[in-house]
Amino acid sequence: MMITKQTLSYALAEKVIGWAVDKAEEMGVPQNIAVVDDAGHLVAFCRMDGAKFFSIEIAMTKAYAAAGLRASTHEVAPKTQPGMPGYGAQALNGGRFTTLGGGVPLSVDGRTVGAIGVSSGTVEQDTEVAQYAANTFQEYVN
Repeated sequence: MMITKQTLSYALAEKVIGWAVDKAEEMGVPQNIAVVDDAGHLVAFCRMDGAKFFSIEIAMTKAYAAAGLRASTHEVAPKTQPGMPGYGAQALNGGRFTTLGGGVPLSVDGRTVGAIGVSSGTVEQDTEVAQYAANTFQEYVN
């Protein structure tokens, strides 16, 4: 494991993708999987055979949002609904912000070092795959 400058290495990002692929295969749901650094820049990406090409950008946006928010996208979603203080937040950053489930930060010692974004299944499936990979990451770095 190599973590530098409060971010994660390419090798570790590839491991995160591998854990997500394992879970997606177990579920029978091909996915697009993006891993970004702590600033939301793409470090590694995988498009599984059969994953929807339309979901490529969505996976990257989920990872970008989770890294920037330092929170899982599905946890932020209720705060952005009509009548809530965060309503309209999806229009921020040139539309490069989403609260669709499937974006989860990756943290070491309470510090966000990156994030994973998953897209091509249902929001629930995307969230399950991303959360599994994030949980496995936590076990690996601890």
